[in-house]
Amino acid sequence: MREVTVERFVGATPAAVRRALEPGVVVEYEGSFEVLEVEERDEATFVTAGARGVGVALRFEPREGGLRYEQVGDAGPFDELWTEIDWAADDEGTRVTARSGVGLGLPLAAVTDRVTDRVAAWKRRGELDRAFDRLADDLG
Repeated sequence: MREVTVERFVGATPAAVRRALEPGVVVEYEGSFEVLEVEERDEATFVTAGARGVGVALRFEPREGGLRYEQVGDAGPFDELWTEIDWAADDEGTRVTARSGVGLGLPLAAVTDRVTDRVAAWKRRGELDRAFDRLADDLG
């Protein structure tokens, strides 16, 4: 598994950022999957998403000043995927930070697995950058 961190200043209040980052919207902002279903249960929000025949189920939980989500169940392209997004007031706007861990867990040799996890982390960083770009665009 590899971890990546992405940070961005958004010219909006923390309350506006919190309202904008609904679970389904987060998945849409990342741009790799289409949201198929959003369901509230057990004090969490579950998002089912898919693209090109691959599906993923994500469990979102609110946190103080942020949210956390992770892949749940056996279906999905990752051996492990989790992301924590935090936001805090910063100079007439909000500093938004995402920290994410991703591992593909492919049944390949250990060296190849490290390479695929590196590629997955590179792709994950791109998804988070895209999400924050879209967030900043939407909040003006």
